[in-house]
Amino acid sequence: MNKDILVKIANDSIRCKFDDSFKIDKEKLIKDYPFLEEPAACFVTLNLNNELRGCIGSLEAYDMLIDDLISNAYNAAFLDPRFLELSEEEYEKIDLEISILTPAVKLEYTDIADLKSKIKVGIHGVVMMDEDERSTFLPQVWEQYPSFEEFFEKLIIKGSFDDDCLEKGMDVFVYEVIKVK
Repeated sequence: MNKDILVKIANDSIRCKFDDSFKIDKEKLIKDYPFLEEPAACFVTLNLNNELRGCIGSLEAYDMLIDDLISNAYNAAFLDPRFLELSEEEYEKIDLEISILTPAVKLEYTDIADLKSKIKVGIHGVVMMDEDERSTFLPQVWEQYPSFEEFFEKLIIKGSFDDDCLEKGMDVFVYEVIKVK
């Protein structure tokens, strides 16, 4: 996997908004880098001055990696509902990170202590899901919330789940990522 080309594609996807003469030649990229045609899920995270500026991604591989990457980079820059559209001035200063996800695996657990014993802090990304909602944190979020308790507390708040959802046996899935900067 060529990490430089992934970063270039993500940057080019954003650049297209500021320069409408700029185009991404998907056919040539796929010919030169066949791995881009493989189904994959990714997140694109934008940071500005060490603060989150946009993050959009896919939890499951619905598309070729190249399509998922182009879409998520553009959406992180311009369609993340938490932020205004990225300006061209901001674009020149952002740090871009791509996370390519492994398929999520459901964890079977009997109680919170059992769940805690199965979570790899700093390694696992976590998805919590019920019939109506789902919420995820990438493994990088462990840097911000390094304890199991704080990480899950914030994840529960993000998903608007009941405080006791883990005691009731909420579905929890884990995945890992390949980080590309």
